[in-house]
Amino acid sequence: MPELRAVGQRVRRNDAPPKLTGQERFTGDLNLPGMLIARPVTSPYAHARILAVDATRALAVPGVVSVLTAHDLVAELSSGAKSPIAADEAVYAGQFVALVLADSDAAAQDGVAMVEVDFEPLAVVNTLDEGLDPASPHIRETRQETNDEEAAMHNSDATTQAEENDQIVGPNVSSSVHFSRGDVVAGFAASDATVELTIESLTVHQGYLEPQVCLVDITPLGNLTVYTSTQAAFYCRTRVAETVGMPVQNINVVPMPVGGGFGGKFVLIEPLVAAAAVASGRPVLLRYSRMDDFMAGNPAPDCRITVKLGATNAGDITAIESRLIFDTGSGGGSPLQIAAILHGGYYRFPNMELRGHEVLTNKPGAGAYRAPGAQQATFAIESAIDELARKLELDPLDFRLRNCAVEGDLRPNGGAWPRIGLKECLEALKEHPAWRDRDAARAAGRGVGIAVGGWPGGIEPATAVCRLDANGKLTVVLGSVDLTGTNTTFAQIAAETFGMNAEDIAVTTAPTDAAPFAGGTGGSKITYTVGKAVQKAAEDALRQILAVASEAMEASVEDLEVVDGAVQVRGVPGSAISLKDIAGRTMGFAARNEPVYGTGSTAIRDSSPGFAAHLVEVEIDEITGETRPVRYVAVQDVGFAINPAEVEAQIHGGVAQGLGWALYEGMIYDSDGQLLTATLMDYALPRAEMIPPIETVLVEVHSEHGAYGAKGIGEPPAIPGAAAVGNAIRDLTGQRLLNLPIRPEAVAEALWQRTSAAAD
Repeated sequence: MPELRAVGQRVRRNDAPPKLTGQERFTGDLNLPGMLIARPVTSPYAHARILAVDATRALAVPGVVSVLTAHDLVAELSSGAKSPIAADEAVYAGQFVALVLADSDAAAQDGVAMVEVDFEPLAVVNTLDEGLDPASPHIRETRQETNDEEAAMHNSDATTQAEENDQIVGPNVSSSVHFSRGDVVAGFAASDATVELTIESLTVHQGYLEPQVCLVDITPLGNLTVYTSTQAAFYCRTRVAETVGMPVQNINVVPMPVGGGFGGKFVLIEPLVAAAAVASGRPVLLRYSRMDDFMAGNPAPDCRITVKLGATNAGDITAIESRLIFDTGSGGGSPLQIAAILHGGYYRFPNMELRGHEVLTNKPGAGAYRAPGAQQATFAIESAIDELARKLELDPLDFRLRNCAVEGDLRPNGGAWPRIGLKECLEALKEHPAWRDRDAARAAGRGVGIAVGGWPGGIEPATAVCRLDANGKLTVVLGSVDLTGTNTTFAQIAAETFGMNAEDIAVTTAPTDAAPFAGGTGGSKITYTVGKAVQKAAEDALRQILAVASEAMEASVEDLEVVDGAVQVRGVPGSAISLKDIAGRTMGFAARNEPVYGTGSTAIRDSSPGFAAHLVEVEIDEITGETRPVRYVAVQDVGFAINPAEVEAQIHGGVAQGLGWALYEGMIYDSDGQLLTATLMDYALPRAEMIPPIETVLVEVHSEHGAYGAKGIGEPPAIPGAAAVGNAIRDLTGQRLLNLPIRPEAVAEALWQRTSAAAD
């Protein structure tokens, strides 16, 4: 790669100052004339008929303007499986039954308390086993189609059709997958050792700082302007338009700064708020409380995975047989398929039998959470791999290296892996002092665990614009939401084209009326897809600038270059013409040249998967069972780190979330479907002091398609953490704990059982 100036450099995020100083304006900070505040009336039952809603007393509260039920809104709201508001049947506790609209938040809350709803409780399907049971009633009396569209936006493999699963299933099994290869029976017969284990993982909330929030305004011409904390502006526009029955051209989505999303903010409440605005004829703001978000959000699903592995004494894996069951809640569309593909895709399995089911229960509809499905699938396979290596008395890292997938190896769906960096990550981890000195860590009373994780990466078409403004500055206009500092990355990409610094380029995310198309910000694809479009747009703008300068300077385009914001003849600084002068020649009165307006588009068809290998050292209090990670090493193939500081920050955040999966986070429901962890007093998020020092190692296996070899890096760092911690606990205690999160009481119980067994 030639010498680079802007990309590959550590650059401060351009959105950091307003966020760090509290100057950023989020959706909930907006206040429009005539705006109504919406507050939900929710169902106390996990499943019930809604017989009547009496709003008489609520409407008498000063400031309450109206009380809307699904029947007062457009029909499409009650027909969607993931609609936040119920029409005649509530299918989870906390589902909206009505919206109280008022002039103030206090009046809206008072109105909610006065709404009387007559419910008829119905049978509740609450667990995976109940969802699988053919004798269980369906979770709703009126069945509805599920939608896998959001899962497909996160990764390219989600659109792959699996073989038909011919197992008998119950009325609440909404989807099934089946991947097979070779002869599993013969594969296990050829093995010298096998392991079989079952893992379970609780429902996990995305844990974003800013709850769900949306404001919809009605323009004087009757169009809708949607201000929202969304990861997918164009998808949001389509969903709102379909709901309210308007052309997409009449819907303008303004993507506001997002206070954390992690997959949970594609589209959830925007169609409902739009329908409420249309029904009331006034702007409507709906802002979830924290409890609303826990009870009526779209968290990651709980699951159960059983896996059996076999291998020879030499360390060659011979077969895998697994069953994956995901609880998709009341909405359908869990990450079952991608979980199965990853579960059976990290290693070479000559014989394979993977079956999976997605079951419906009376809980909120499942959503995406940073690498949806990958954490659970990885915890299962990496726990089994680690246990099998121990049974064969093989080095667990060498065992992985011997069997890990490389370019050309087949995934469960039959597609071959493109060039991937899994092996390179394992090799880098093998050379790291933390692995080489693991015996010293064990001697100091620490357990050492490793695990790998990967993400196939998403693909979606994208377009970008790069224009020269009248002041001689360059602006990149995008339709992608700047969720994780990607606009800073795009500034670096454009700056590299012009030989400038990132701070010389302005990058803006425009509303959908003016923005070039981009897909949803998720699935580790925005830098990969939009970044290449930005590079093309900048190159197009540069060609136009040089053409104008060539005419003005009477010099060949091939002899010109851009240096420090001016065009000059190569090696002749005194001949320079500024970009501001060029702008004047294209936008001034009676200007003779066309305005500089570069465009770039991509429709990349091949994903660039990202992989990571993690190591964690843990200490355990043998009395309380508290597990404390004390050292963490994260090795990741990042393709090319356009902004190493931001890449490392993404890895740090992913590690923290992985530790949350491992040790702390889980939503617990009782037998009636009531959420018992509906506040941050009950739902444990890892705090800063719970996160150990994190060492990052960046491996760069360049992508063929990404700008400067970049690939998506957001998902992989969140994947291996739970498995690495589980393996470290096994290393220290000799006990294999298989339920996520691994609570202190479970560790203490395992240690007590070990002590009791030793005494016997």
